[in-house]
Amino acid sequence: MIPKTQSPVTAQCVNAARDSRPRFGRFEKGLRYAGTALIASILAACSPNTNDTGSAESAGYAQDMASSYGDGTAAATSWVAEEASPYADVQNEAELLSNTRQLINDSLRSGEGYFSADGTQLIYQSEQPGDNPFYQIFVLDLASGESRLVSPGVGLTTCAWIHPTQDLVMFSSTHEDPNALAKQAEEIAIRESGIERAYGWDYDRNYDIYVANGDGSNLINLSNADGYDAEGSYSADGTKILFASNRQAYSRTLSQAEQALFEDDSSYFMDLYVMNADGSDVTQLTRSPGYDGGPFYSPDGSKITWRRFNPDGTSAEIWTMDADGSNQRQLTADGMVAWAPYYHPSGEYLIYSSNQLGHANFELFIVDTEGARAPVRVTNTDGTDILPVFSPAGDQLAWSTTRTADGTSQLHIADWNHEQALSLLAEAR
Repeated sequence: MIPKTQSPVTAQCVNAARDSRPRFGRFEKGLRYAGTALIASILAACSPNTNDTGSAESAGYAQDMASSYGDGTAAATSWVAEEASPYADVQNEAELLSNTRQLINDSLRSGEGYFSADGTQLIYQSEQPGDNPFYQIFVLDLASGESRLVSPGVGLTTCAWIHPTQDLVMFSSTHEDPNALAKQAEEIAIRESGIERAYGWDYDRNYDIYVANGDGSNLINLSNADGYDAEGSYSADGTKILFASNRQAYSRTLSQAEQALFEDDSSYFMDLYVMNADGSDVTQLTRSPGYDGGPFYSPDGSKITWRRFNPDGTSAEIWTMDADGSNQRQLTADGMVAWAPYYHPSGEYLIYSSNQLGHANFELFIVDTEGARAPVRVTNTDGTDILPVFSPAGDQLAWSTTRTADGTSQLHIADWNHEQALSLLAEAR
């Protein structure tokens, strides 16, 4: 694929870009771009030595890739420099965020944290030392600072949520994959060998959505379909679960053209679905070519926001729709990677992450829910800032960031100034 600032390049350059582009999960899921500078930045964001699915690569190797390919420009017939972003000199972080601190301190990497409905707990994913190199799911008690493991400890996990009215947790897992332990051992062996590999999120067909008691016991498979079922979130009343899946690619015979697309990138067939909280009555909401993922309900349950990639995966924008899938609307149009949108509890705006300041720089932005005004930049501290989530009261923000001493991605939390956010949005043009 070709970066948006470049003219068509030779087949050799395109193939190199395609082979090296990252594919990430909801902690990094959907961050796909041909430019090797982005590969370098997100590799650094996700830890210099490890990743979600077993693709271990050093940040130094990624930088070497960026130097070798020149971000795709070496074979370009022409090149046009990007215009300076209008957000380049914007400094709003001190006005919007205060008392910023690292929330998780006992993890090799942590990320994608979501508050319980009463604001007392946070469910998140963490990579820990041991015989499983992949993320597992933990619940943090915000008052005591103590965490407990709620996933099985086997296989891969991602995309967790706490039920809003019951003592239940929901997450995606591959622990029932017969090859789960073998995949863990293989990944550990590869990491220990020092083999360098391109970063990649594997949309493992064994991912299913599970619900369990609050202590992780009594696991029940809710989605139970061949294909990647993940990125789930509850409605405010706990009766519905939104999720993303490429199950249709496994449930029917693909044409030759579709099979080629699937083999290149199985997330091309990712669409949004909704089901009852017990797994019944599954309904497909989107039918767009390319990746639709990361859905969340609005506070009143009437709307859904999500990220949609264009079919070739080079850019993503923020979209909203009615809860039944109708009235789909695009809120951003930057031609870059805008993703991980999340509603403020007031329902007046969304927060999301975007690299519109440059392929190697993800920052947080807010935008009104109608997309009527220009987005407002939130963060300006060095490091990759992604996956922002508001507390139920709307007075705190949790997000994943590499503003850490060792450059690894860890969950942070800060106090949020809602009134200042409204003021800045009102001034936006």
